[in-house]
Amino acid sequence: MDTQFLYTFVNVVDRGSMAAAARFLNITPAAVAQQVRTLERELGVPLIARAGRTVSVTEEGSRILQRARDLLRDVADLRSVANDRSVSGELRLGACPTGLAGLLPDVLARMVSKFPQINVFIKPGYSAELYGDVERGELDAAIVLEAPFVLPKTCRWEVLREEPLVVLVREDMAHRHPHELLANEPLIRYDRHQWGGRQADEYLRRHGIVPRERFELNALNAIAVMVDRGLGVSLVPDWAQPWPQGVRVARLPLPEACVPRRMGMVWSSVTVRSRLVAALREECRGVAAAQAAA
Repeated sequence: MDTQFLYTFVNVVDRGSMAAAARFLNITPAAVAQQVRTLERELGVPLIARAGRTVSVTEEGSRILQRARDLLRDVADLRSVANDRSVSGELRLGACPTGLAGLLPDVLARMVSKFPQINVFIKPGYSAELYGDVERGELDAAIVLEAPFVLPKTCRWEVLREEPLVVLVREDMAHRHPHELLANEPLIRYDRHQWGGRQADEYLRRHGIVPRERFELNALNAIAVMVDRGLGVSLVPDWAQPWPQGVRVARLPLPEACVPRRMGMVWSSVTVRSRLVAALREECRGVAAAQAAA
């Protein structure tokens, strides 16, 4: 069985049409259709149901889809292990929301420039679930917040960025004391179910500040827009840019330092893609240093 035909099948499913898969694979739609038909003949079952220009996966195709993905990943691993002198293969990477927007694009731009043979699968998610994915071997590494628990022996962690808490306010309120703002203005609370939100809640409790809560959400960019619109103030980590365009907000440092939120990389020490992970770590350090100096 030609693994290229499996790759074509997976792309047809993921992209929803023969034409879209053909554009991605840089071959003709007829070649895509021929490869899928050949695979169907070899397996003896229909994999794709065609309806005009669109396609859907059959029940039989659904049953083999994940195994096909796993097989293709294993083939990429073989290339990575065999090609001992270069960095290549597929890297399976997770990223929490702020890491996905603020750190990862610059990291990937550097990596693909240096190592054009790599492929990267990216899974967005919250830090807690991504730690579990790395521990189970489903991901090689993830850009996440520092965990409030001890990591298993198979996982490693490196801090890339520290984000102290700041009071986020409209620019015309920047002359006021941070604690006075938190005590008297409506609070747009960073979700207490999230690790960063717990730090903000602990700070308020420690200083005896009982805010007038108005909203609570886990979306830092949305919080910035809401502050800009005059809906309240917020106590949030000083997260990495890019921030929403056009917002006019000020970030006020707290009068008493507290433990910052830490963004970093967790990775599996037993992954076969150790070269890719090492390259990722190097580029993460470079981007983090550049952002800190900016």
